[in-house]
Amino acid sequence: MIAHPAVLTWSGVTARRMARHALAEPSAGLDPAGAAGLLCGAHAQILTAAEFSVGRRIAGATRADVRRALWEDRTLVKTFGPRGTVHLLAAADLPMWTGALSALPPSAPVHPEGVRFTDGQATEIIAAISDALAGAGLAAEGLTVDEVTEVIGERCGPWAVERTMDAFGDKWPRWRQLTSTAAHRGVLCFGPDRGRKVTYSHPRRWLTGFVPADGDAALRALVLRYLHAYGPATPRHFARWLAIPPRYATELFGRLAGDLERVDLDGEGGWVAAGDTGTPAEPHRGIRLLPYFDPYVVAGQPRDRLFPGAAAARALIPSGQAGNYPVVLVDGVAGGVWHQRRSGHKLALTVEPLTELTTAKRRQLDDEAALVGTVMEATVTLTIGPVTVGPHA
Repeated sequence: MIAHPAVLTWSGVTARRMARHALAEPSAGLDPAGAAGLLCGAHAQILTAAEFSVGRRIAGATRADVRRALWEDRTLVKTFGPRGTVHLLAAADLPMWTGALSALPPSAPVHPEGVRFTDGQATEIIAAISDALAGAGLAAEGLTVDEVTEVIGERCGPWAVERTMDAFGDKWPRWRQLTSTAAHRGVLCFGPDRGRKVTYSHPRRWLTGFVPADGDAALRALVLRYLHAYGPATPRHFARWLAIPPRYATELFGRLAGDLERVDLDGEGGWVAAGDTGTPAEPHRGIRLLPYFDPYVVAGQPRDRLFPGAAAARALIPSGQAGNYPVVLVDGVAGGVWHQRRSGHKLALTVEPLTELTTAKRRQLDDEAALVGTVMEATVTLTIGPVTVGPHA
């Protein structure tokens, strides 16, 4: 007998994702590391956005709790995660992340001949980075870029630190093209800023006895984590999330076929972890404010369902990338954009909904504004009107 796939509806999937992201309501059982873990990492190129992404999912939390978890308790780690972008990850998940990310196929070279490194040169420099950041007697809180550059130059030679790498109208030391690769191989993460200067540290300062997990096991764990948070999803969705070749993602899902189950989402195929086909009985209803690059919208697919109608034109950039605008969720899908402007302890919110808000949703928006104030430790004012600020790069 041929087994027919379970049939899921978009409203059920949306309700399930909202619950699993602690967006149906903040969770009293989560801490910052737990919140980052269930999201598969919080995008942290804008650290205040990551603080809100994590903090809003935890009942009673503030951004101070997130900072404490990162810099004092060290249950969170700031490092290069999916797509080589800066994320907050649960420190306990770092073996999985580094094992999986280092096992993925390398990206195509983006630097010209004479600037990019050969495989042998890259291996030599990454070893030097590891020695510099883990070395006894060095600053426990991390080394600045200049300090790492000095160590690499002494160990590898001038070719490794030539200022030949184009970056933001400047020239960076050549070795910096390998920062995300070094992080994925488990030898680099961020330390606390030293004044205005970024520092890098070694993951072993965050997680005692840290070593990357086996690549195959780590990839299996990452796929199942992703599908728990964002499923149903296709290999192409997973490939877009990690910025890897779709063919590789398809092969990976094929290798994991015994762990996965195909489902029907309103007539379209997708995958979930085997047996994980349940959805809440009732659809999600309500208003939620998500910051720049919140994982719910960055990793969420299909785009046309998550950003329906006018939301695609207003809340996505032309390439279809999500997260460049803070998003207003209406019943679990994009229904507007918003912006915040901080001045001392005051936070002015401007919210631009794409449809008229009912009385109930207007009250929910007031509650959301209050939540923003609590998490970001500020006194909030709320204006409903056009957001004139452009997308964040």
